[in-house]
Amino acid sequence: MITALIILIAIVILYVIITYNQFIKLKKQMNNSYSVIDVYLKKRFDLIPNLVEVTKEYTKYEKNTLTKITEYRTSFEKNKDKESLNKLNDEYNNLLLVVENYPELKASEQFLKLQKNLIKVESELQAARRIYNNDTTKYNTKLNVFPSNIIGKMFKFKEGELFELEDRKLESENIKVDL
Repeated sequence: MITALIILIAIVILYVIITYNQFIKLKKQMNNSYSVIDVYLKKRFDLIPNLVEVTKEYTKYEKNTLTKITEYRTSFEKNKDKESLNKLNDEYNNLLLVVENYPELKASEQFLKLQKNLIKVESELQAARRIYNNDTTKYNTKLNVFPSNIIGKMFKFKEGELFELEDRKLESENIKVDL
């Protein structure tokens, strides 16, 4: 009888330890998932303005180069002077160098890259939210299911909150891409 009681107490203690450790593991996993959302939000708020600026600058560079080439060509056709021809050649050579070194550098290409990066960041953020909400749901379910709910209440574990857009000030502010 005493041995059965000792075995029963050992089983209960073992169950409490295992369940407590499961709560800790689920809570850590939930916190980690939440921090991933923060990482993607930071990436989003850092990346998007930088991508827009790079695209603007490259578009400006490309436009200026083409404008200069057009001006020098027009000047040369009008005046047939050596200075205009030299400037035109310099700009062509400059453009050819850039195109040789970076053949993919075209304004349309930059806009496509910007668009792809915007979509990628939003997809990553959406996936991170889904993972966090899934982890939170697992934790909350464990916290509310018998008999683990007894252990959860004993150790004062609190329910996690699902990630919702209106809960986050940063998240509710839409990023404006102004080109």
